[in-house]
Amino acid sequence: MKKLFASFAAGFALTAFAAGALAADKITVAATAVPHAEILELIKPALAKQGVTLEVKVFTDYVQPNVQVAEKHLDANFFQHKPYLAEFNKGKGTNLVSVVGVHVEPFGAYSRKVKSLAALKSGATVAIPNDATNGGRALLLLDKAGVIKLKDNSNILATTKDIASNPKQLKFREVEAATLPRILPQVDLALINTNYALEAKLNPAKDALAIEGAQSPYVNVLVARADNAQSPAIKKLAAALNSPEVKKFIQAKYKGAVVPAF
Repeated sequence: MKKLFASFAAGFALTAFAAGALAADKITVAATAVPHAEILELIKPALAKQGVTLEVKVFTDYVQPNVQVAEKHLDANFFQHKPYLAEFNKGKGTNLVSVVGVHVEPFGAYSRKVKSLAALKSGATVAIPNDATNGGRALLLLDKAGVIKLKDNSNILATTKDIASNPKQLKFREVEAATLPRILPQVDLALINTNYALEAKLNPAKDALAIEGAQSPYVNVLVARADNAQSPAIKKLAAALNSPEVKKFIQAKYKGAVVPAF
């Protein structure tokens, strides 16, 4: 009887320990506010049921989320597309990896001064992001819209030096991506990432004078380090981000401004 009780007690303790370990599983993820943090907040309850406590840290820039993960202050981040991640790893010598693709934010061109790209006057000022991948993305969109012509319209890292033809003699101003909505009234045209456009209450589907198609290669991804990308908690997070609940949420809330990529 004593042996049976001891065996039962040991089994109970082991089960309790496993449950405690599961409940104590916590991950902290960096994200920009819209739509990334909103999507992460949505899946918190589902992850909690799986024993994962998700903490979301909101950032307003595109540098610190990667730095904080690389330095192991945070577990993962959700704010960037693959070309930006590749360029960041190359430039900073980091080893951050894509875990899963979640959505596409079609990049758009906006203006408070003109109603169409054709209405841009000669010498107009155009603001684009100052990071290599998003700056190139902006120029590719303008090339596709026929506003400029690039030497190579397949080069995702194109810069203003790669412009072969600029009929309107547009003047390009390179600024931090997060500030583009704020300076929109000061320039004739601004090429803005959708997350910042949404934060500024711009509706990409209605307000953009030009916008990428849904087949854009710039899929936003969950990113972690090589040493934790396959951890149980990160895998559960990745699965939750690709769930039917998230797809339905994206389609209903953003109405084409953000497109599921799964």
